[in-house]
Amino acid sequence: MNKIKSLADLKKLQSEVQSKIKLRERGDHPEKLIQIKVSMATCGIASGAKETMTYLIDELEHQGIDAIVTQTGCMGYCYAEPTIELTVPGQAPVVYGYVNKVKAQEIIEKHIKLNQMVDGIIPVSYSTIDNN
Repeated sequence: MNKIKSLADLKKLQSEVQSKIKLRERGDHPEKLIQIKVSMATCGIASGAKETMTYLIDELEHQGIDAIVTQTGCMGYCYAEPTIELTVPGQAPVVYGYVNKVKAQEIIEKHIKLNQMVDGIIPVSYSTIDNN
């Protein structure tokens, strides 16, 4: 982070931080926006989830893609960390494993922009009480 040397620097930093917060926490109609949950339990953080989350926030903002990026606890896929859950409006959530910056960029370019699945999907391995 650069040193703040003037009021203009401070205002610029404030503007940047506020835009990142808005990108992460839009609350009006989240079901109409792309939602990405990054697993940030201890195993995820140790595997690079913090860097993945920062990259997703910055890249989505840079590309002008409206999305909500939030953190969540353990998703139970410790072997595949960092993991993310991507929900595109009107579609079932998809969980991706081993999401580093390269994989995150591929997910943005293919899944989010072109609606094409990307290698690395963790299959749903549970059933709900409604399925019984």
